[in-house]
Amino acid sequence: MKRTAASGTTVTATPATVTALIDEFAALSEPRSGPGVTRLAYTPLERRAHDVFTERMRAAGLRVWTDAAGNTIAERQGTVAGLPAIGTGSHLDSVPNAGTFDGVAGVVAAMEVARLFTENAVTHRHPLRFVVFAAEEGARFGQACTGSRIAAGLTTAADLDRFTDAEGTTLREAMRGSGIDPDRVDEATWMRAEWAAFVELHIEQGSVLDSSGTGLGVVDVISGSTRFRVDLHGRAAHSGGTPMELRIDALTAAAEIVLIAEELASDDEHDGTRVTVGRLDVEPNSITTIPGDCRLYVDVRDVDPARQRATADEVLARARTVADRRGVGFRSDMLADASPVALPQLVRDAMAAACDQLDRRYRILPSGASHDSQMISRVCPVGMLFVPSLNHGVSHSPDELSTAEDITSGIEVLAATLLSLDTGLQTG
Repeated sequence: MKRTAASGTTVTATPATVTALIDEFAALSEPRSGPGVTRLAYTPLERRAHDVFTERMRAAGLRVWTDAAGNTIAERQGTVAGLPAIGTGSHLDSVPNAGTFDGVAGVVAAMEVARLFTENAVTHRHPLRFVVFAAEEGARFGQACTGSRIAAGLTTAADLDRFTDAEGTTLREAMRGSGIDPDRVDEATWMRAEWAAFVELHIEQGSVLDSSGTGLGVVDVISGSTRFRVDLHGRAAHSGGTPMELRIDALTAAAEIVLIAEELASDDEHDGTRVTVGRLDVEPNSITTIPGDCRLYVDVRDVDPARQRATADEVLARARTVADRRGVGFRSDMLADASPVALPQLVRDAMAAACDQLDRRYRILPSGASHDSQMISRVCPVGMLFVPSLNHGVSHSPDELSTAEDITSGIEVLAATLLSLDTGLQTG
């Protein structure tokens, strides 16, 4: 596909190249982990994926470095000294048994833009930075967007012992085990004066674009997310020897809480709210033992920050009521909290203009998922460009699917957007 970028430069992106890169990353998965891709945050496999990015970008002549949070950054020099950078990129870690496109599509897009600009000798005033953030997924430690949160100054070295994985490994220990010095994390904070804008290409992780036949999405707001854990302590007992009226069953209390959360998010006052209990840990987890302990992980998302927090508070209040009524011990711990972010008109207009220029259909839509750009909005103006997700928008699953042709179309719009911002930003 050939299109004219905003500066008048013609660049060509090819689906075959996109597919080859996506397949290369997909091959980096934990062996014997089941279907799909498993490449968790701050593991050797995540670092190996960053190494692939590093090798390709250095081969394209870019300067590449890894910061103290494990984020990898490649820079293509601009023609005007002293201007702040315009960035693009995404992440390469995954949830367990993930698909092959979440995060990866945005990294491949960044790699392809860098390659196309290098091969076509495209010039730009601002330096362009192509970024792979570490640990975007919250699957391992509960907190999403750790690498970008560190870059934005929202997570510091003092926070690293608060987060543990299922094996009890702290975030600090995991970083150290991945060759990252956790004591230097605060050095990875991005300085606002060094960044002019950031644009992230991502799969939609929903079905709006596909069902409406719209090629691309320009995001206007990213939902906030409040995540917390609820620990319920009952009494483990023999499943045959304990009458129903004498049981203190932690799992039945958890089941009631799950249904209450669903009911709350589905009422007329919560249109657009999403509450998910995505994980339950049950002990002793035996078919003949009444569950004595149960741990629930709850994720509340919304585009309204007040409603988001109020919903989380109400879920917790109702959960405590259930526990008290059933005689079950109750404890809750906040894991992470991020506010919704309205994306600035400046970057949205640049993306929309690029779509118009390249004759690509698009629509304005919100993002229900959290993204690294949500954190980077604390540093500079950001934008998000969605490409369609197929299979009913399924994501975080081996059934996740986007076409190389759609990603290629997004890459060309991304390239035009970066060049439009390069000429349009009043930074020098």
